Amino acid sequence: MVELNRLGAAVKTVAVVTARGGSKSIPQKNIAPVAGKPLIAWTIEAARESRALDRLVVSTDNEQIADVARAWGAEVPFLRPAELAQDDSSHIDVVVHAIQWIEEHNGICPDYILLLQPTSPLRSSEDIDSAIDIAKKHNAVAVVSVSETHDHPYLTKRILDDQTLADFVSAEDIPYLRRQALPPAYALNGAIYINRRLSLLDERTFLPKGTYAYVMPRERSLDIDTPWDLYLADMILKDRMRREGH
Repeated sequence: MVELNRLGAAVKTVAVVTARGGSKSIPQKNIAPVAGKPLIAWTIEAARESRALDRLVVSTDNEQIADVARAWGAEVPFLRPAELAQDDSSHIDVVVHAIQWIEEHNGICPDYILLLQPTSPLRSSEDIDSAIDIAKKHNAVAVVSVSETHDHPYLTKRILDDQTLADFVSAEDIPYLRRQALPPAYALNGAIYINRRLSLLDERTFLPKGTYAYVMPRERSLDIDTPWDLYLADMILKDRMRREGH
């Protein structure tokens, strides 16, 4: 059944993949080879296989990334301005720029914007569709992907000025700090951010009040930030391809 918005029109969801050229930890990280494909290709393929997306746009400042993205089937209708491709550039500003460009040049006014970062190559099309289903089912202002934390906050420590350990989070109300007895704790995994267009433009946050969670397993929640992360993704995806007969 086609979902309708409050005006009776079909709900439109546009995905924006953000991929700037500069990267300090891994040069040209977004097109670095991972299991025989450029890193960004894994995100583009998952988005293209989604049943819930109306459009897929890549926002980049880099011609080489743009060419790679087009080769794998994504639209790159513009190059991002240099001021939105700095180390300290806000992701909100980048996504808002993409929304405004699409509206101005294509006359498209989506209900939902889906931010996909290339640094989450293990995210699947099923993850994307399930998160969008949550947004539509609850008429949600936002949905973000999370995974259960590996290091529970009640078990983490901080080092004081005198080099002694202290609790990072007070756990006085929990007598025995066995992980099995602790309440589940979740962290953003960076894979999926879904926001209503109006909320994103007005509130300028990916986490407005009332945001729903889409829980992803840790084995699909790797966020690539270091060469070691890239190595792990390469091994995991090569193993997945072998098991699937590719």
